[in-house]
Amino acid sequence: MSEELTRRRVIVSSTDVVEVITEAVPPLEPGEALVEMSVSGLCGSDKAGVHGEHFFVKPPYYLGHEVVGVVVAVADGVDNVEVGDRVTIEPSLVCGHCKPCLHKAENLCENLQFFGCGYREGGMADVFSAPAARLYKIPKTFSDYQAALIEPLATPVHAVRLAGDLTGKTVAILGAGTIGLLTLIAVRRAGAAKIVSTDTLASKRDLALAMGADAVVDAAVDDLAGVVRKELGESADFVFDCVAIQATLGEATKMAIKGGTVVVLGGSRKPATLDMPVIQEFQIRIQGATTYRWEDFDDAVDIIASDDFDAGRFITATFPLPRAAEAFAAITAGGEVKILVVSDRGDR
Repeated sequence: MSEELTRRRVIVSSTDVVEVITEAVPPLEPGEALVEMSVSGLCGSDKAGVHGEHFFVKPPYYLGHEVVGVVVAVADGVDNVEVGDRVTIEPSLVCGHCKPCLHKAENLCENLQFFGCGYREGGMADVFSAPAARLYKIPKTFSDYQAALIEPLATPVHAVRLAGDLTGKTVAILGAGTIGLLTLIAVRRAGAAKIVSTDTLASKRDLALAMGADAVVDAAVDDLAGVVRKELGESADFVFDCVAIQATLGEATKMAIKGGTVVVLGGSRKPATLDMPVIQEFQIRIQGATTYRWEDFDDAVDIIASDDFDAGRFITATFPLPRAAEAFAAITAGGEVKILVVSDRGDR
């Protein structure tokens, strides 16, 4: 009798409890591939999910949607990837036949499942199975650090696409964590004339300056909107709210007066109210932005491949798989930018 193959994978077993469990590797289902993890990133949605604050994802669930790995097996009939391919996953698992899917808005799929956020599999594991059709081949020249930023960068790329033409426009970006900094990269590439970034941490404001912000503002300052408008020299044509809480949405609206656009791409954790008379009378557009499409992955790859993109600036901490709980303690502390859980198979 052959020995049963096992794997370790990370689970949020209950609120604030992150564990590494050992179990049998599941057999592949039709259309699936088995991938050995190299790195798996943590994001604000993961942080919210662990603490029971995510609006849609609640424990228990398996973690890991910003994942990079190598295909080690494929089910019969899979022909878009093969053993040995380095891949990341487009974690929106779509049905392909609902109204949004049929109208090139599959990120809004009416039957959406999301890999690593409530789906039966997550990428934060020695190996994981995934629908092969949702695997994205990584350029051979990319390091794991570069590849780990494809999925996170695709989110602001999509938000910028939804916002419209940024050429020559003034832009404010609220928050200088991973998404805020990647939004800065995407906005600059889109041709914005002047960009102001805000954050409460001086270290993150310094990073925003190093990555191309024209000015930065302490988000804790009195009259944040007024200070940002002064730095821009006028109202903001576009405000990208990468925090998305009551306070930032209120300030974003003030920055956009009159006729500006507020793009909400931070992971909102609870409902918030807006000053609707102001929204209507001053003709402010509120644009929600969620996840991405394949074209956003393609654009993200192009940006990361450019000579002026330095993935090392974003990856500020790594933890081996058995120490996943420490990784989540680090993201909760708030001082890091992008944290990765990495394979320790070379040490086993």
